[in-house]
Amino acid sequence: MKVARFAHGESISFGIVDEEEHDLVVLKADPMFAGYDPTGERVPLAEAKLLAPVIPRSKVVAVGKNYHDHAEEMGGEAPPEPLLFLKPNTAVIGPGDAIVLPPESDQVEFEGELAVVIGRVARRVSEADADSVIFGYTIANDVTARDLQRRDGQWTRAKGFDTFCPLGPVIETDVDLEHGELSTSVNGTRHQHGRLADMVHPVAKIVAYASNVFTLLPGDVILTGTPAGVGPIVDGDSVDVTVSGLGSLVNPVRAAATR
Repeated sequence: MKVARFAHGESISFGIVDEEEHDLVVLKADPMFAGYDPTGERVPLAEAKLLAPVIPRSKVVAVGKNYHDHAEEMGGEAPPEPLLFLKPNTAVIGPGDAIVLPPESDQVEFEGELAVVIGRVARRVSEADADSVIFGYTIANDVTARDLQRRDGQWTRAKGFDTFCPLGPVIETDVDLEHGELSTSVNGTRHQHGRLADMVHPVAKIVAYASNVFTLLPGDVILTGTPAGVGPIVDGDSVDVTVSGLGSLVNPVRAAATR
């Protein structure tokens, strides 16, 4: 099932995507908290603006170097345990929203990723129980100011600028993690391609590991890492991250407005 958060007219709603009818079955409230109770209204997809399908209520948890080939291109090896860092929820934008290049950086790069959306409070869950706290999956772009990442020696500033966490276009409640693939293209040229099964630390391990560090809350998002092929983006580019069964997350790139 695909769940969307969307704007139509002057209202923001949640809906279930009906791909056969090309419309949205409007729900009474956020299904993460209120279930899938429809209003009886349908909105054509062509008339809706899809928004970030979730705004994390507390945090975006991300995992670094979770594909061997990406760890190698960064000049190291994949860590034996998930390498966690945080992105602020103010970095989140939705499909079609612009990634804004901050003036502090001369080297901003894309990182296409699968994202996990947490559906209920999770504290010290086991890998075997990880599925029980997952609401679904979406697509993410872990935008990174690479020069600042190297300069700072830690990743908060480089990963945390406003607009540096595009999410969308929908939440899919069931993703084939064994056979699914991820790819990222810039201006139509593919730069990344990887299999979800090639993650060093699989989704269940990441969720369990993170929940043993801090409590995960409904609406929290976990970014699961990026395959090799990351690279720069500049003003005027368009970035397309595609995941099997989830569709594509497309965002333009814009330079920050000058005063």
